[in-house]
Amino acid sequence: GYYVVWSVTPALHTPLMAVTNAISSVIIVGGLIAAAAVSGDATGPSAWIAKGAGVVAVTLASVNIFGGFMVTRRMLAMYKKKERPAPKVTT
Repeated sequence: GYYVVWSVTPALHTPLMAVTNAISSVIIVGGLIAAAAVSGDATGPSAWIAKGAGVVAVTLASVNIFGGFMVTRRMLAMYKKKERPAPKVTT
Protein backbone atom coordinates (compact mmCIF):
# COMPACT_ATOMS: atom_id res chain seq x y z
CA GLY A 1 0.00 0.00 0.00
CA TYR A 2 2.84 2.39 0.80
CA TYR A 3 4.31 2.23 -2.69
CA VAL A 4 0.91 2.58 -4.33
CA VAL A 5 -0.03 5.69 -2.36
CA TRP A 6 3.30 7.48 -2.68
CA SER A 7 3.65 6.76 -6.41
CA VAL A 8 0.31 8.45 -7.17
CA THR A 9 0.54 12.01 -8.48
CA PRO A 10 -0.55 14.73 -6.00
CA ALA A 11 -3.60 15.59 -8.12
CA LEU A 12 -5.01 12.07 -7.68
CA HIS A 13 -3.91 11.55 -4.10
CA THR A 14 -6.84 13.32 -2.40
CA PRO A 15 -9.56 11.33 -4.22
CA LEU A 16 -7.64 8.13 -3.49
CA MET A 17 -7.53 8.95 0.23
CA ALA A 18 -11.23 9.85 0.21
CA VAL A 19 -12.09 6.41 -1.18
CA THR A 20 -9.79 4.76 1.36
CA ASN A 21 -11.50 6.64 4.19
CA ALA A 22 -14.92 5.61 2.89
CA ILE A 23 -13.88 1.94 2.84
CA SER A 24 -12.52 2.26 6.38
CA SER A 25 -15.77 3.81 7.58
CA VAL A 26 -17.65 0.74 6.28
CA ILE A 27 -15.16 -1.44 8.18
CA ILE A 28 -15.91 0.54 11.36
CA VAL A 29 -19.64 -0.08 10.95
CA GLY A 30 -19.02 -3.80 10.46
CA GLY A 31 -16.64 -3.86 13.43
CA LEU A 32 -19.23 -2.19 15.66
CA ILE A 33 -21.80 -4.77 14.60
CA ALA A 34 -19.32 -7.58 15.31
CA ALA A 35 -18.38 -6.08 18.68
CA ALA A 36 -22.07 -6.06 19.65
CA ALA A 37 -22.57 -9.61 18.37
CA VAL A 38 -23.54 -11.13 21.70
CA SER A 39 -27.24 -11.77 21.22
CA GLY A 40 -29.38 -13.87 23.51
CA ASP A 41 -27.35 -16.47 25.36
CA ALA A 42 -24.46 -16.64 22.90
CA THR A 43 -21.69 -16.32 25.46
CA GLY A 44 -19.36 -19.05 24.27
CA PRO A 45 -15.85 -18.63 22.91
CA SER A 46 -17.14 -17.71 19.46
CA ALA A 47 -18.95 -14.68 20.90
CA TRP A 48 -15.75 -13.46 22.52
CA ILE A 49 -13.82 -14.01 19.30
CA ALA A 50 -16.42 -11.95 17.39
CA LYS A 51 -16.26 -9.18 19.99
CA GLY A 52 -12.46 -9.16 19.94
CA ALA A 53 -12.30 -9.12 16.16
CA GLY A 54 -14.83 -6.27 16.11
CA VAL A 55 -12.79 -4.20 18.57
CA VAL A 56 -9.58 -4.83 16.60
CA ALA A 57 -11.33 -3.87 13.32
CA VAL A 58 -12.70 -0.64 14.79
CA THR A 59 -9.31 0.27 16.26
CA LEU A 60 -7.32 -0.37 13.07
CA ALA A 61 -9.87 1.32 10.81
CA SER A 62 -9.94 4.37 13.12
CA VAL A 63 -6.16 4.66 12.92
CA ASN A 64 -6.39 4.33 9.12
CA ILE A 65 -9.03 7.06 8.86
CA PHE A 66 -7.09 9.42 11.13
CA GLY A 67 -3.91 8.85 9.15
CA GLY A 68 -5.78 9.36 5.88
CA PHE A 69 -7.12 12.70 7.03
CA MET A 70 -3.66 13.79 8.17
CA VAL A 71 -2.07 12.85 4.85
CA THR A 72 -4.90 14.51 2.89
CA ARG A 73 -4.52 17.68 4.96
CA ARG A 74 -0.79 17.68 4.26
CA MET A 75 -1.36 17.18 0.53
CA LEU A 76 -3.90 20.00 0.37
CA ALA A 77 -1.49 22.29 2.21
CA MET A 78 0.86 21.92 -0.76
CA TYR A 79 -1.65 23.76 -2.93
CA LYS A 80 -2.20 26.69 -0.57
CA LYS A 81 -0.66 29.95 -1.54
CA LYS A 82 2.23 30.77 0.73
CA GLU A 83 2.09 34.14 2.39
CA ARG A 84 5.02 36.39 1.80
CA PRO A 85 6.43 38.26 4.76
CA ALA A 86 5.70 41.97 4.81
CA PRO A 87 8.58 44.07 3.45
CA LYS A 88 10.72 45.66 6.13
CA VAL A 89 10.52 49.42 6.25
CA THR A 90 13.65 51.10 7.50
CA THR A 91 13.65 54.74 8.47
